[in-house]
Amino acid sequence: MSLLHEPHHDGSPLYVADEHPRPGALVTVRLRTHTDDPVEAVWIRTTYDAEPVFHPCRVVEWVGDTVWWAGELPLHNPVTHYRFLLAHGTGRDAAQRWVTAAGVIEHDGPDAFDFRLTSHDGPPDWGRDGVVYQVFPDRFARSAAADARAVPDWAVPAGWDDEVAFEPGDPHTPLQFFGGDLDGVVEHLDHVAQVGATILYTTPVFPGESNHRYNASTFDGVDPLLGGDEAYARLSSAVHARGWRLLGDLTTNHTGDTHEWFHRAVADADATTRSWYHFGEHGDYESWMGHHTLPKLNHAEPALRAAMTEGPDSVVARWLRPPFDVDGWRIDVANMTGRLADLDVNHDVARGINRTARAERPDALVIGEHNHDASTDLPGDGWHGTMNYSGFSWPVWSWLRDPDSPARPFGRPVPVPRRGGPALRRSLDEWGGRYGWRATCASWNILGSHDSARIRTVVGDPVQHRVAAGLQFTLPGVPMIFAGDEIGLEGVLGEDARRTMPWHRPETWDHTTLATYGALAAARTAHVALRRGGLRWAHVDDDALMFLREHPEGSVLVVARRAAGPAVDLPLVLGEPLVSTEEPVGPFASGPGVTVWAVVEDPGH
Repeated sequence: MSLLHEPHHDGSPLYVADEHPRPGALVTVRLRTHTDDPVEAVWIRTTYDAEPVFHPCRVVEWVGDTVWWAGELPLHNPVTHYRFLLAHGTGRDAAQRWVTAAGVIEHDGPDAFDFRLTSHDGPPDWGRDGVVYQVFPDRFARSAAADARAVPDWAVPAGWDDEVAFEPGDPHTPLQFFGGDLDGVVEHLDHVAQVGATILYTTPVFPGESNHRYNASTFDGVDPLLGGDEAYARLSSAVHARGWRLLGDLTTNHTGDTHEWFHRAVADADATTRSWYHFGEHGDYESWMGHHTLPKLNHAEPALRAAMTEGPDSVVARWLRPPFDVDGWRIDVANMTGRLADLDVNHDVARGINRTARAERPDALVIGEHNHDASTDLPGDGWHGTMNYSGFSWPVWSWLRDPDSPARPFGRPVPVPRRGGPALRRSLDEWGGRYGWRATCASWNILGSHDSARIRTVVGDPVQHRVAAGLQFTLPGVPMIFAGDEIGLEGVLGEDARRTMPWHRPETWDHTTLATYGALAAARTAHVALRRGGLRWAHVDDDALMFLREHPEGSVLVVARRAAGPAVDLPLVLGEPLVSTEEPVGPFASGPGVTVWAVVEDPGH
């Protein structure tokens, strides 16, 4: 049986009548089956205060070879889990299957992969529909004003074309200073527009004695080396004048050891900020992963929360107001914030940041950094989504990796493996099931960042890079582009990936890949199915992925190949390709690349 004939449900508008239900709502949910599949009865199995209950479904429509079932799902709990039970036959020949968010199973599996609906306020539309462009300020661009600034004592000055120091243990790595600034970013916003981005996210702008600035010495101003408060205000105005959004980067897990709060705490054991950190009896203190320059904050202390995350006077709130008007935050080390041994107030902190940000800006976005399993941290009332390394980056890397690439996921002692399409599909389905539809769609599809290898180094080939970009823009989630990916910059790990943008050497750019990013962004903007549509697999083999993004306003078919393969017959009528990174040999038989078609007719609709 074709994958298109499998029973299917997801959280998109074709299947769920209300994506943002209120508490106590009764939500109509739909399931599709195929006429050749002898399903005789369907129930929704949900839980009522953790007790399983079943609600019957009924056939509401036949369309072509598709049977549509519908049932009513009561939203009793803030996060409601559910799955479908399918039955046919009687007596000894009776058969039962479950339809879960991770696919169809014929055994009684755990609730971990249930579908879920949440009554918590969802992410803002702009955060779900946009395209994110990440800038690491020190390496992006220098304005003329940067030449007049003195290099600080802690820094090791570097020329713009110098090689990046990135070897493990090299003391120059965090200190190498290229001198990019915020006015340099403003001067290159036309390039960001060419890529198709609508959300600008910069890594921290607070002062810190490093090129990455994740060791903040204050949260009360912008680093003068970046141009100070005035430069950040200019950047904010320029971004908003284009109708875009600006995201800040805030480290809530720790400060730098030069931070004013920490200085007071070290100087005086009775200082009010002493309890804001985790000091031991002998003056020792907890830090991020043992790095003494990054003392860990104690979010069990109410006064720290008032200063940092909660209320109108907090750091979270102040930067969302003029003159900076930040539209939300990417929270650094969100997974570790508020967690230390037997202390875990992480969810309280996430909810507090969400409440504070929304009080200042009702449409604020809060994204949590999390580089492994964030599923228990995404109930919907805290982080809207995550930087989706585990649920997107590593699976895509595995499918497209050059066998000779030295790239590794975070902390893994061996290179990322190379796997076939079925393994990629299973990984995407399981992670999507664990996160839930809404959190998956709000999370960032990342091919690389300032903390990871570059996608070009992972795949080792411009064509495979464009296949990866095609998946980044067409699978559920929000594309996040690390500045330089679009022109083919390389890097074997995070520090090496922080190379400078070669503005003065356009002949080194991969202009074909740059054009591909722009075309994919335009297609995503033009077709709601690529932003809000469901995900239904059409065909998967080792070298090919074919899937539908379905939406009531029109659906699209995406065909991605990492290698040439035989033709595949699908029961769909297609229009002209919307985007193609290859020369098609036929609609479903071609070489490596990604092609996106508008679906003119699907018998199941």
